[in-house]
Amino acid sequence: MGALRPTLPPPSPLLLLLLLMLGMGCWAREVLVPEGPLYRVTGTAVSISCNVTGYEGPAQQNFEWFLYRPEAPDTALGIVSTKDTQFSYAIFKSRVVAGEVQVQRLQGDAVVLKIARLQAQDAGIYECHTPSTDTRYLGSYSGKVELRVLPDALQVSAAPPGPRGRQAPTSPPRLMVHEGQELALGCLARTSTQKHTHLAVSFGRSVPEAPVGRTTLQEVVGIRSDLAVEAGAPYAERLAAGELRLGKEGTDRYRMVVGGAQAADAGTYHCTAAEWIQDPDGSWAQIAEKRAVLAHVDVQTLSSQLAVTVGPGERRIGPGEPLELLCNVSGALPPAGRHAAYSVGWEMAPAGAPGPGRLVAQLDTEGVGSLGPGYEGRHIAMEKVASRTYRLRLEAARPGDAGTYRCLAKAYVRGSGTRLREAASARSRPLPVHVREEGVVLEAVAWLAGGTVYRGETASLLCNISVRGGPPGLRLAASWWVERPEDGELSSLPAQLVGGVGQDGVAELGVRPGGGPVSVELVAPRSHRLRLHSLGPEDEGVYHCAPSAWVQHADYSWYQAGSARSGPVTVYPYMHALDTLFVPLLVGTGVALVTGATVLGTITCCFMKRLRKR
Repeated sequence: MGALRPTLPPPSPLLLLLLLMLGMGCWAREVLVPEGPLYRVTGTAVSISCNVTGYEGPAQQNFEWFLYRPEAPDTALGIVSTKDTQFSYAIFKSRVVAGEVQVQRLQGDAVVLKIARLQAQDAGIYECHTPSTDTRYLGSYSGKVELRVLPDALQVSAAPPGPRGRQAPTSPPRLMVHEGQELALGCLARTSTQKHTHLAVSFGRSVPEAPVGRTTLQEVVGIRSDLAVEAGAPYAERLAAGELRLGKEGTDRYRMVVGGAQAADAGTYHCTAAEWIQDPDGSWAQIAEKRAVLAHVDVQTLSSQLAVTVGPGERRIGPGEPLELLCNVSGALPPAGRHAAYSVGWEMAPAGAPGPGRLVAQLDTEGVGSLGPGYEGRHIAMEKVASRTYRLRLEAARPGDAGTYRCLAKAYVRGSGTRLREAASARSRPLPVHVREEGVVLEAVAWLAGGTVYRGETASLLCNISVRGGPPGLRLAASWWVERPEDGELSSLPAQLVGGVGQDGVAELGVRPGGGPVSVELVAPRSHRLRLHSLGPEDEGVYHCAPSAWVQHADYSWYQAGSARSGPVTVYPYMHALDTLFVPLLVGTGVALVTGATVLGTITCCFMKRLRKR
């Protein structure tokens, strides 16, 4: 039947008083258990600690646990002992053997009694007794604490009402959300426990079809027993950014909202409710926990749905004609707005060039159009013509517009506030565009009028241009360039613009090497002239003429259809003949004056010396 609890005669009050007066009270044995009563719930686990102090004898003490049930308060029922394996009464024997009831030693003088699944008949007063190892009977050899077992009154279900308890009797719903959209799930959690308790509710996610447990269930966010809202480690940043929210609606409804759903948010979602009570020592203890499956959630990623097609097919057009290309964005995509946004653009790569090419034009997520580098000033339109159809229009195509075109679409999801995160991008197949060449051939011949030019005179350089082919209304422009010599050789620096006349007849002046006046003019329909007035030695250099042919399209934009470069023209400012004689004359005169002054000074010095002697 089990061991009986040994009884020892209690010490007389006179002996205890005498020991206290002699200062021996500090050596009295004392057994400590938690302050009661303790409230726990059927079906849950409980742990009751016990330790002994002020004892004599070995450091490892033995412990015996007894239960006094309310219906038999004077009968001690042996539960478990650290010393005797046959200590347990029959009513506890099977549970002890199964490990459901056990005593665990924490150290030599401390243990804890553990009951895995409380039953209603486990209620009562628990006594922790320590057999004496002392030379004298001093202090207390046992401690008692009351345990009250409450019925399970915790209920958890999906909201609206669905499965209850630890496992759902029916299959949970399957939800499909688009990437970037909000995922909202509700949970009902309530308790009818008569004692004052707090509920902690958390939402968790597990991999679909995986067994659910504390190791496989990843917490998303939860309300703790002190009403603090905390998120699991992978979701802490989203909670701080406001993308993840959890609130209580009414008395028993909890709602979680995950903004900007991501692919990693897919899985099976659970709601876990834990009931907490405050023990007499001020600490909080969890007395119940239940979990309900809320839904299986699938996240449809934008990358798996975004598709781009272009039309109308390969294009062949002439210069100056309009070019229109259509781009259609398709797929099961959420509409642009609160949760998602899209941008669409066109890229062009010259024929045979690798890569997608450079940006021509685009519409951003706000619908604002912009042109790519090199297309500024041209009449190019990018517009949305249908819900998911975009059109690129070049009013006047040029031969340089020939190449391979692709449409690029990007999908974004919104985070907290107005922050956008790129979620997917897709390019269309290449669309070849051919633009017929203008067929303009230019030739230029330049020369220095007169052949020889002197310093101080005006140098006139002429440039005759010949044109073959080209459309009607072709305009010509010409510019003059110079390369300066350094140490007898041409400089490695690029040629410097001196001046020119544009296709609209407007003159453009550059920088003359000598810094003097420059004039450029059109002297005939295909003949240009450059004049350098008051020529100086700094104007020496190799000059050339660079003509170009221009076409004006219907949108009034200009396109360069051809260019050429003349041969070199050397300009060397010579000195006049009188200048060559004048320099020696000046040198001779200077030498004569210096010589005369020297002779005169010598004669005067000698004459003054002789005069002084006389």
